[in-house]
Amino acid sequence: MTCNKPINKNNRCMKSIFARYIYDSRGNPTVEVDLLTDLGLFRASVPSGASTGIHEALELRDESPNDHHGKGVNQAVENINSIIAPALLQEDLDVTEQEKVDDFMLKLDGTENKSKLGANAILGVSLVVCKAGAAKRGLPLYRHIADLAGNKNIILPVPAFNVINGGSHAGNKLAMQEFMILPTGATSFSEAMKMGSETYHHLKKVIKEKYGLDATAVGDEGGFAPNIQNNKDALNLIKDAIAKAGYTGRIEIGMDVAASEFFKDGLYDLDFKNPKSDKKNWIKSDKLTQMYEEFIKEFPIVSIEDPFDQDDWDAWTNMAAKTSIQIVGDDLTVTNPKRIQTAIDKKACNCLLLKVNQIGTVSESIKAHLLAKSNGWGTMVSHRSGETEDTFIADLVVGLSTGQIKTGAPCRSERLAKYNQMLRINEELCSSAKYAGQAFRKPQ
Repeated sequence: MTCNKPINKNNRCMKSIFARYIYDSRGNPTVEVDLLTDLGLFRASVPSGASTGIHEALELRDESPNDHHGKGVNQAVENINSIIAPALLQEDLDVTEQEKVDDFMLKLDGTENKSKLGANAILGVSLVVCKAGAAKRGLPLYRHIADLAGNKNIILPVPAFNVINGGSHAGNKLAMQEFMILPTGATSFSEAMKMGSETYHHLKKVIKEKYGLDATAVGDEGGFAPNIQNNKDALNLIKDAIAKAGYTGRIEIGMDVAASEFFKDGLYDLDFKNPKSDKKNWIKSDKLTQMYEEFIKEFPIVSIEDPFDQDDWDAWTNMAAKTSIQIVGDDLTVTNPKRIQTAIDKKACNCLLLKVNQIGTVSESIKAHLLAKSNGWGTMVSHRSGETEDTFIADLVVGLSTGQIKTGAPCRSERLAKYNQMLRINEELCSSAKYAGQAFRKPQ
């Protein structure tokens, strides 16, 4: 790691840019960037996913087996300090010119998936420039983002708390990755947090009574990870917890299936964590669709993310035509306008999962949201399973007013950092704070 900080003595806006690696919530290296301006020091860090779509922009890892098991980010850090920073400082762009800064870095990289410099390198700089731009304009970050997106109406989102972890986010047998609670019946964001927290603790009691204390260990995103295999069992646990908390009818359920993780040879293996999984039990997409339909009839499910593999387009289109709930594209769309447009044309889903590190810049993330919104989709802003204490996405979801965010359980500080930032924004807005509530699935 270099300690030579690129410095521009003549530029009063961006004086220096310096990157380092820090550790994310899974203990893996990730990129952090410092930007010094005449207003002070600004800092941003980059999240990382475990369940990643093959069409995402490239997260540059060193792949050296002797350094952090191949997950080092020394090259991404060096690309910022030796390539991006000197070039950007010489260009003398203003921190308020977000799109110009992002476009400059995209041209500097010159590849479609940011494979030269790394999406994690480019994003770190993009995020910190956005923070500095807000400060220079004398605005809260969410207001600055709202202006960048042309958004006039500020709305606080419905939080989608991931209360049971499975899939690649937990060491249990559960194939489907996330089971979430959404307090759509709350009257404010602060009440939604209260409802989510109380239900989470009731769920802990329900799991403990049924499976024992060791079943209340948590996964990557703070949700409980009981060693169950039947996905319906997870839904029943949540339904019971909602009832015990007294919120039946006011809290609904969402799922992130992350089906690409267990898609094999054109079939879906709900026992994919078992190395001896029998192919005879793998199922076709139509059978999986029937399972979802049964879940929707029996439980208050309002949103299902990635119900099928990222390239199983026919299955997506078939389900979207059959159901009126929200169908969210994550691995399918990867916050990429080209993939989003294909999904729009095929009528494959009706909601975008927005992850800034899937595409690599703030400007491209905003464009992805606006494309989805202009076609009648919703947008759910999302964290990654490997997170840091950076709260950028909390301001992003408020600034874009998408009406929904998922950033884990009401547990683990890297998750709560985002929720707590939204509580601060809610307090700042005071009586003018609007909560998405039942309208969360409609583009704002």
